[in-house]
Amino acid sequence: MFEKRGIGLALAAPAALFVAVGFLLPVAILLAGSFHSAAGWGLENFTEFFAKPLNRDVFFRTFRLALTVTAVAAVIGYAVALVIVDASPGVKGKLVGLLVLPLMISPVARTYAWLVILGRTGIVNVALTRLGLSDEPIRFLFSETAIFIGLIQLFFPLMVLPLVSALENLPADVVPAARVLGASWWTVFRRILLPLTREGLVVGGTLVFVGSLTAYVTPAILGGSKVLMLETLMYQRVSVANDYAAAGVIAVILIGMSILTHSGLKRLATARRRAG
Repeated sequence: MFEKRGIGLALAAPAALFVAVGFLLPVAILLAGSFHSAAGWGLENFTEFFAKPLNRDVFFRTFRLALTVTAVAAVIGYAVALVIVDASPGVKGKLVGLLVLPLMISPVARTYAWLVILGRTGIVNVALTRLGLSDEPIRFLFSETAIFIGLIQLFFPLMVLPLVSALENLPADVVPAARVLGASWWTVFRRILLPLTREGLVVGGTLVFVGSLTAYVTPAILGGSKVLMLETLMYQRVSVANDYAAAGVIAVILIGMSILTHSGLKRLATARRRAG
């Protein structure tokens, strides 16, 4: 596009400088602070962080919820993606529109809606009491269940869209041919659909897992101070205790888990592709 490479680099320099100063430098300072303590540079802050039972509980809770949300989103996402792909063009467009529509609404508004739905006088508790399934309202809010519902509703479209794209790229005669040869639907999914759509699963799984791992608004609103996640714990460490070292440790953990998850999913998909 440019006759000289230097012209292109010069045009890109302001944007690169802005990103470096506004994003990379603050993140680097925060991450570096997690490895520095009164004793000098090392892993003392990490050792001190995991030595506290509360921090360990929050870490495993965050990882467990993110993994559960990703697994459930993948299972339901395949079913929804198959329905969308098999629908007629007109219906497919409407289904995709309904799927994308929540992404256009603020996560804060979507999360606050769950406060109304899951509250003691919300539609869920009213339905349970009127149907005789519960004698008194059930406390859904400020629990792991509420956080799970909020997260899966928030990130579910990010799992379905890559799966729809992957399924649409499959040859149209693959599944009918397998069915004619006597393969059950479970065999078709396990031996054909899953291997051929693993790239979409990797993309969707990464987006959902990392999003669930690093989300702040939903755990803060639906979990409150009773059910802490790593994000809400990091906010408390900074805003209440002014403990930037612990906040840096949490930031390193979140970034590290995100990178490891994406790398692990890609390696798993590559290994299965080579094995196939």
